[in-house]
Amino acid sequence: MSSEAKNEFLEGCKDAIPICLGYIAVSFAFGIEAAKIGMTTFQAALTSLLNVTSAGQFSALDVIARNGSFIELAILQFIINLRYMLMSTALSQKLSSKVGTIQRLGISYGVTDEIFALSFFRKGSLNPLYSYGLIITSVFGWVFGTVLGAFSGQILPERLISCLGLAIYGMFIAIIIPDTRTNRTILGIVVSAMVLSSIFTYVPVLASHISSGFRIIIITVVVAAFAAYFAPVQEDKEEIKP
Repeated sequence: MSSEAKNEFLEGCKDAIPICLGYIAVSFAFGIEAAKIGMTTFQAALTSLLNVTSAGQFSALDVIARNGSFIELAILQFIINLRYMLMSTALSQKLSSKVGTIQRLGISYGVTDEIFALSFFRKGSLNPLYSYGLIITSVFGWVFGTVLGAFSGQILPERLISCLGLAIYGMFIAIIIPDTRTNRTILGIVVSAMVLSSIFTYVPVLASHISSGFRIIIITVVVAAFAAYFAPVQEDKEEIKP
């Protein structure tokens, strides 16, 4: 490996340290929840290693716990993780034409919201080794946190486990609250999703005939469709100079 390539890889590892630390905290909560439904530490760790998606993994736990169908699980993951296809498409524009398919597949494995942000806003073309540095460091934190959480979930008292399991809800609330205070569209989306979720949960006919996985699928598609139609994102048009 040349000195330049080594520097790219090490820089990716360095830039990913904050992501790694954040992932440990979030995946610890996932490990706790995984242990609560009876998954072993190895199963939880393998799930995190192969998926690397917080919302997708958390939503899958309920489907796994009640032995839901593979079709439901597949559709649920497709809807929740659909954004990664768009991110991968955007990142492909920053890669040199000399980067082969195998390397592109390796980079696509580690496309998460945080890794995408660092990769997309990096100046110049994207070096695959920089991406590998980001991915290896970040995924290590994600899997390591999962192992800690799953192991803790098997030995800690039930009351403490229940308290630690609330961490994921705090994370999602922390994500959406700041934007809802400044953007009415996002506020409307969040409130609409909450109302629909309550309807699907507490209306007897819906609650008994529609599983939690399909509720998430329906609510996500409906709310996203209405938001796209009634409040489309307005792109800033740059002034064309002669």
